Amino acid sequence: MKKIELLSPAGNYEKLDMVYRYGADAAYIGGKMFNLRAFADNFNDDELENAVKLAHSLNKKLYVTLNIIPHNNDLERMPEYVKYLDTLGLDGIIVADMGVFQIVKENSNIPINISTQASNTNWASVKMWKDLGAKRVILAREVSIKEIREIRDKVPDIELEAFVHGAMCMSISGRCLLSNYMTGRDANRGACAQPCRWKYNLVEEKRPGQYFPIGEDERGTYIMNSKDLCTIEFLDQMIDAGLDSLKIEGRMKGIYYAATTTKIYRQAIDEYYEKKWEFKQKWLDELMTISHRNYTSGFYFKKPGTEDHNYDSSAYKHTHKLVAKVLKDLGDDHYLLEVRNKLNVGDEVEIIQPKGDPIKINFPEMQNNKNGENIVSANPNTIIKIKTELDLSEKDMIRKKVIK
Repeated sequence: MKKIELLSPAGNYEKLDMVYRYGADAAYIGGKMFNLRAFADNFNDDELENAVKLAHSLNKKLYVTLNIIPHNNDLERMPEYVKYLDTLGLDGIIVADMGVFQIVKENSNIPINISTQASNTNWASVKMWKDLGAKRVILAREVSIKEIREIRDKVPDIELEAFVHGAMCMSISGRCLLSNYMTGRDANRGACAQPCRWKYNLVEEKRPGQYFPIGEDERGTYIMNSKDLCTIEFLDQMIDAGLDSLKIEGRMKGIYYAATTTKIYRQAIDEYYEKKWEFKQKWLDELMTISHRNYTSGFYFKKPGTEDHNYDSSAYKHTHKLVAKVLKDLGDDHYLLEVRNKLNVGDEVEIIQPKGDPIKINFPEMQNNKNGENIVSANPNTIIKIKTELDLSEKDMIRKKVIK
C-alpha cells in the first residue's frame, strides 16, 4: 500500500529544516516572487538551491508556490523565473491561474500541482486539469469527504491533495477581494490584510443603530472569523477517501507550530498504516499547545454553521510556548541552546523531540555562552550552555506552560 504524503509548510530555511526533522515527507515553500505569502521570509535564489539540496539529501520532496492570481505586469518576468526554477530539480510547482499553468508548461518540465486557489470542488474540473497535464490537484477547502471519494472514483489517475490543519479563509478557496477593497493590499497576490479577522459592528440597513444579534455584545462581533481546521480526530477517514497528500497550512507560523503539527500528524499517519487506527486524545492535546483559534472540521462533514465561527474574538490561544531550541551537542552531556523566550533556572519545562512523548524536567543550571558565567535567567536571542544527562539532539525544542 502506497503511504500517503505528509506535506508541511516552511516560510524560511529554519522551518524547512524543522519540518523535515519532525516527520514531513514533503514541504512547500515560496520564492521571492509570485507566491501568496508575500510577508513570509520566503527563499531567495541561493536559499531555493540549498532547500532543494536539503530535501533530496533527506529523500524528501519540495514544492514551490507560484500561486498568485496575476495581472498583465506580473507575467513579464515569469517565464525567465520559471526557467530558473526548472534548473533546481523541484518535485513540483503549485499554480492557481491557467495563464501561469501555460507559462510553466511552455518553459519547464516541472510537475504542476493545481493550487487550492483554483477552487476545484468537482470531478469534472479535476479531470480537465488532468487532461491538460497537471500531476496533482489541491482540492478546495469547500469539499466534503464524500465528495473527495466521488472525485477519486471518477478521476483515479491524478494525485489529490487536501488540507488537514490550519487557518480557514472566509472566502471561497481564498479568492477574496475584502483586503484589496479595504486596505489596497491584494490577497490574490500575496498581501492579505485579513480583514475577516477584524472586529465589526453590524447595522441593519433600514433600521440604523439596530445591531445584528448573532454573536455580538457591547464590544462588537467577529462575524467573519472562522475557527481553524483540525482533522486529527477523523484522519483515518481523510486517508480512506483516496487522497495522495495531506497538507498542513501555516507558512507564516513559527517553528514550534510547524514542528508540532508535523509531528502529531506524522504519528497519526504512521498509526494508520501500522495497525488498526484509533484516535488518541494526546494528539489533540498536543495540537492545543500551539498557537491556534478554536478548532473546526471545516466542510468535511457538513457546511459550517455558527458553531464553526469565533464570534467573540480573533485572538489565538495556546497552552505552551517555545522557550529554547537545541543548537548543538557539545559532548560530555553539554549542549548549546538558543533561547526564544525568557527562561529561568528551575522552570518546569518539557523537552520536545521528533519522536516520543514530551519529557518533563526542571531546567538545569546554565551558562552564558559568551563568557561562561553562570546565570539564573536568559533572555530571548541569547545562546546558553547547559549540562544534562538527558539525550538531547540538534533541533529538539524546549517549551514552557503559559501562565494565565
